[in-house]
Amino acid sequence: MAHFAQGKYNLKNPSKYVGTRSPTYRSGWEFTFMKFCDEHNAISQWASEAVRIPYRNPLSGKQTIYVPDFFIVYADRRGKQRVELIEVKPKNQVLKEKTGNSRYNKASWVVNQAKWESARAWCKQKGILFRIVTEDDIFHTGSRK
Repeated sequence: MAHFAQGKYNLKNPSKYVGTRSPTYRSGWEFTFMKFCDEHNAISQWASEAVRIPYRNPLSGKQTIYVPDFFIVYADRRGKQRVELIEVKPKNQVLKEKTGNSRYNKASWVVNQAKWESARAWCKQKGILFRIVTEDDIFHTGSRK
């Protein structure tokens, strides 16, 4: 059984955190992204698992809830305020061609597509952006696809 980094994140800049619950990371990548949000000067507000979006699970057919990993407010390079919902996911659950022969990865990909379609529609309605961040984005490996 794989062991994943999990725990409560200790805030360095608690005034930036706008979530109602303590930030909890469920992977090392989420921890790294939390640290980035907490410490980056351009990010004025952030929250972990703060938004709930309804979607229909295509495998079960049931209506359920998707909770994106992060909500952030930041100033872009021109100083304009931007608002985004962020999902942190491994590439093998984001890109269909990366799922390989794993049934789990293929099922995750199908469910994730439904979640993200609902998230994009929800964000469009609110005038904000939805972004999926992978290990390539977090660790700048140079193979962004």
